[in-house]
Amino acid sequence: MKAMVLFSGGIDSTTCLGMAVEKYGPENVIALSISYGQKHTKEIEASDKIVKYYNVEHIYLDLAKIFQYSDCSLLSHSDKEIPKESYDEQIKSTNGSPVSTYVPFRNGLFLSSAASIAISKGCSEIYYGAHADDAAGSAYPDCSSDFNNAINEAIYLGSGKQIKVVAPFINATKDQVVKKGLELNVPYKYTWSCYEGSEKPCGKCGTCIDRARAFELNGINDPAME
Repeated sequence: MKAMVLFSGGIDSTTCLGMAVEKYGPENVIALSISYGQKHTKEIEASDKIVKYYNVEHIYLDLAKIFQYSDCSLLSHSDKEIPKESYDEQIKSTNGSPVSTYVPFRNGLFLSSAASIAISKGCSEIYYGAHADDAAGSAYPDCSSDFNNAINEAIYLGSGKQIKVVAPFINATKDQVVKKGLELNVPYKYTWSCYEGSEKPCGKCGTCIDRARAFELNGINDPAME
């Protein structure tokens, strides 16, 4: 049995990669990294390092053109500033709508693309790292358990019952993701989560704040900040 991991080079997907490698062995795991037109290449650089660490096959896919009509603040053509505040603060100002860093239906597109490649590569599972903190307050609706259940059924049926979506952290918080990764000795020092593309993480965007808190709750500093 083989597995594909939707892989960004961040904490959540890297933990999924560690889980898949532990279960199936590196020779039976494929990491799929997808560019969506983000403002920097730090995620791709991180994914390259981690893939080499785990010695798994790496596929790179560019889907940037699909998002050219979006004004999401993460995209290179957007003039919007990336918010420098926690997700809790952002959610309070959106009144139940997605936050400005929500890339429209990204997970739906990514998982559908992954399913097509996974079938051709002989994989039976697709891992992705959605977790409960991202779904809170509808910040990222394509990280919710309802979305996960629906896309899982769609991919399972649409693949002729060949592919299942595995979202091991769909009901977990980010600190629980980190806890699992620490148990697996996941190389978090190589991961990148920051929405900015500086040499070091900014420490101020929503994902940096959430990440730092997750490590703090596990009693350690964020390795990426060292």
